[in-house]
Amino acid sequence: MHKQERAEVANDKGIKSRALSLDDARARILAQLAPVALLEQVPLRAALGRILGAGVTARLDVPAHTNSAMDGYAVRAADLPAAGEAALHLVGESFAGHPFAGEVGPGQCARIMTGAVLPRGTDTVVMQEDVVAAGAQVRVGAGHRRGQHVRHAGEDLAAGATVLAAGRRVGAADLGLLASIGVAEVTVRRRLRVAFFSTGDELRSVGEPLGEGDIYDSNRYTLYGLLTRFGAEVFDLGVVRDEPAALREAFAHAGAAADVVLTSGGVSVGAADHVRDVLAEVGEVDFWKINMKPGKPVAFGRLRAGATFFGLPGNPVSAMVTFLQVVRPVLEHLAGAEARPPLVLTARAGEALAKGGNRREFQRGLLSNGDDGELVVRAAAPQGSGILRSMSFANCFIVLPEEGGPVAVGDRVRVEPFAEGW
Repeated sequence: MHKQERAEVANDKGIKSRALSLDDARARILAQLAPVALLEQVPLRAALGRILGAGVTARLDVPAHTNSAMDGYAVRAADLPAAGEAALHLVGESFAGHPFAGEVGPGQCARIMTGAVLPRGTDTVVMQEDVVAAGAQVRVGAGHRRGQHVRHAGEDLAAGATVLAAGRRVGAADLGLLASIGVAEVTVRRRLRVAFFSTGDELRSVGEPLGEGDIYDSNRYTLYGLLTRFGAEVFDLGVVRDEPAALREAFAHAGAAADVVLTSGGVSVGAADHVRDVLAEVGEVDFWKINMKPGKPVAFGRLRAGATFFGLPGNPVSAMVTFLQVVRPVLEHLAGAEARPPLVLTARAGEALAKGGNRREFQRGLLSNGDDGELVVRAAAPQGSGILRSMSFANCFIVLPEEGGPVAVGDRVRVEPFAEGW
């Protein structure tokens, strides 16, 4: 960071005097980071959820042969009657895996099953419900068209075509698609390694007794779930005390093990918040405030060991919202995934929504179909940054822009549906 820029954005204890917009924050982070470079070969089934490190090209046509989409009779379109009926002579059968070896000539037809290779000489399939068969004679009426119920070779994929591009996160359908062209192994990027810990003398892990003023640490469990769903290799370093020496040790361990280090808590201006101070010793901080709610205090920087650092707020909802809106897009970039802007819909507010200040708000909502079929959204629960059930019950974010004010019943609002369950 240049001296002029540092002077412009920093004041007491490194806290920025002017908050960055969310879009600017994302852009500044992504501009500094490159995806992990290491590639590896994995068996096809092990590729589920992984990021492709190289594109995949079809080595054959899919389907490999022109075949029938229906059970019926393979015929020559030239033999189909324009009116009345035509009597065709049955000369054989074609089953999936057992094609008809001969050729169908004029005035002839072949029985065919779904998926079976279309016999030579034919170009059309008539469904079995549309014929009258009696022994070797098959009577076909009018109203059929050339090429009906036929799947042509290469109709799904043509040999030489790009099947999946680099950066694609492999899904269940992709596994089948790759199997359809005979791919047994794929090239993927190494899993992103993410270490995380919580800071706070008041935090206790699940199973420990609570003393006066203590609370259970929920953020590590939320982050574990989010990171595991993302597909990262995770390192949970537990709860670290609000002491500089303990934080230095934790950062050293995390930075040596991971590509990304996440902390929750310790990024505000409290007297006991030492994360920002220790980070200044072991790395470099880029910014501290983002113009969003919840989650205004967010730290970003680099550790000297090379790991990217994010310091998330300690409030459970703030930590989760900032992860989803700030950290996850960066993780996707570092993992080499193709950019995927969030799906944004418009819905009618089913209740009044409070909004104050000039920050972009991510309220937690329940999106549903109204009686008129239009999308309707309501608050999922009270919107306090410590009320984690608002995230547990919600299925979307209600996105209220910086310049907007309170929302009245019936107003249209932007919503971002959650892509997956937690």
